[in-house]
Amino acid sequence: MAEEENKEEAKSSGGGKGIIIVLIALVVILLLAVGGGAYFLYSQGMFSPKDSGSGDEMVKKEETGDSKETFKANIDDLVLNITNAKGKEKLMKLSFAVKSVEPTIAVIMEEYRAEVIDVVINQISARSSEELLTVGGKALLKEELLEEINSIINEVTSNNEEVKANSIKKILFTTFVIK
Repeated sequence: MAEEENKEEAKSSGGGKGIIIVLIALVVILLLAVGGGAYFLYSQGMFSPKDSGSGDEMVKKEETGDSKETFKANIDDLVLNITNAKGKEKLMKLSFAVKSVEPTIAVIMEEYRAEVIDVVINQISARSSEELLTVGGKALLKEELLEEINSIINEVTSNNEEVKANSIKKILFTTFVIK
């Protein structure tokens, strides 16, 4: 009988060691997975510090396929009220960049920022959150913003012959969050 008890104790103590080894192996695998994920995000630039400024003054020259220079200006971190189809209010955070053939677009956008933001607010207010969440709704918003922002730029620079009419060619959403 004493031999049977010793065998049972040996089995139970051996099983405990197996569980500890499995737990240690799982912890090591988990740490490797987290480290690998962090390295991946770091290599993709997710942890790089972002410019704390508004970004409106930032002008970047890019070369496109047709060798025309384009310039960018940013409108960052607009927080807007929108409603859904049932009338419930939601918040939207929106940032976008405009691409233009006008070298001074960043200065113009900064100078007339209030007018541009007013157009954005009017366009967003005319839509429901469900419409804005669709691909077609975003595309339509981009088209109408492009048209109206170009209209503002054309109006305020009408006496300046150096600034081309309809100089903004594209709008790129950089943040589009509805909560």
